[in-house]
Amino acid sequence: MEFNKLSISDKDTVTVNTKNCSYCNKPFTEELWCKECINSLEKLAENNDKETMLNLANCYKNGIGTEKNLEKAFYWYQKAAENGNEEAMNSLAKCYFNGEGTEKNLEKAFYWFQKAAENGNEPAMFNLANRYRDGEGIEMNLEKAFYWYKKAAENGDEEAMNNLALRYYYGEGTEKNLEKAFFWFQKAAKNNDKEAIFNLAACYKYGNGTAKNLEKAFYWYQKATENGDEEAMFILAICYMDGEGTEKNLEKVYYWYQKAAENGCKKAMNHLALCYESGEGTEKNLEKAFYWYQKAAENGCEIAMHNLALCYKNGEGTEKNFEKVCYWFQKAAENGYIDAMYNLAVYYFNGEETERNLEKAFYWYQKAAENGCTDSMNNLARCYDYGEGTEKNLEKAFYWYQKAAENGSADAMNNLADSYHYGKGTEMDFEEAFYWYQKAAENGSADAMNNLADSYDSGEGIEINLEKAFYWYQQAEESDKMSPIKEVKDLEISL
Repeated sequence: MEFNKLSISDKDTVTVNTKNCSYCNKPFTEELWCKECINSLEKLAENNDKETMLNLANCYKNGIGTEKNLEKAFYWYQKAAENGNEEAMNSLAKCYFNGEGTEKNLEKAFYWFQKAAENGNEPAMFNLANRYRDGEGIEMNLEKAFYWYKKAAENGDEEAMNNLALRYYYGEGTEKNLEKAFFWFQKAAKNNDKEAIFNLAACYKYGNGTAKNLEKAFYWYQKATENGDEEAMFILAICYMDGEGTEKNLEKVYYWYQKAAENGCKKAMNHLALCYESGEGTEKNLEKAFYWYQKAAENGCEIAMHNLALCYKNGEGTEKNFEKVCYWFQKAAENGYIDAMYNLAVYYFNGEETERNLEKAFYWYQKAAENGCTDSMNNLARCYDYGEGTEKNLEKAFYWYQKAAENGSADAMNNLADSYHYGKGTEMDFEEAFYWYQKAAENGSADAMNNLADSYDSGEGIEINLEKAFYWYQQAEESDKMSPIKEVKDLEISL
């Protein structure tokens, strides 16, 4: 479960001053009435009116009634802060933090955030907590970060409420407490904090800190979409697809994938492409499927990279292009996508529209096998068995046949049985060979069916049984071998 996080409050101080301009005699409020108002404000500020200093600084910072001037804004924030105005202290700290009107100085930013917070300024409490959390201008201290998030939250800062909830959720600076995390997410969400709305939905979806409630999860994800949250749009599509918290509706699945994709969610781009490819929720359109696979791939979605490679391989939505097949398989593989590692290895091994390269095939089989790909385990074992792309090593071949067999590969079961039968990489053992031939045959391996029949015929590892031998010879003849390339587009949901 992944939550949204926020780093720094950028709330601006509202400028309010009941004093009147000495030129137009109108009160200084959130607007200046005449072009001389700035001069009037400066005269008041020069007479050590700290409230006016703050207002004048805000005018220079935001370009209100005068040209924007960050150096002058900094000057007057500093003057007001030194005269005890806590709002100015927070604004001065932000100047130091962002390097606005002065050189960036995280230590001075921390100093003034701390001064403002200790003087009761609620946005500064939140900002001070962030500095302790991130170790900016001060040594990281999660306990103090928690303390100031709590102070700010109790003073009504909804961003702090969300971050306080995150501290309880992850147990950072305090003991983990999902019920308190839920409480503060709920408080922040009801105060319209965008991040908290998403996080509250996640609590209801997974039952964290509260009873699992898919209808309420759906409601809050829907609220999050109203704030433009593309991740919530993506999850809302999943809700419509699975019928979680609402009725299944493929048209709405398509709609929300499209909205999320248009808002930059790369996972949604891949899923939108799948909608166009399958014609679910919209008309089938392979050109649009290709377009969105490409968009998602270019945005770093490794699943889409793999699917884009298959588009180029099969000529779906674009012309066949085997150079791009290898390119996108490789990109996906380098980004950790296991099926792409396997398919890239197959391409190098078979030399399909590319130069055969057994060393590269071995490399990618090994990478995929180490990441849990069963088919790659079997093929890696074969590389060791026959010395293809690496030195022949029957012990390593046996190891990987065994790993693949234990993971359910029928071909590996047959190969493991051969290892026992012929004593390759292990001691000869006809009983073990028979066991694995039988397992492989029952799992659909035609070669194993034939080998199992031989075992019954010769009595190796089992008593002779000509009826069973005949049965398995017949089964082997009728069986077809499996294809080595995976042609199914991948639809992976990671929340």
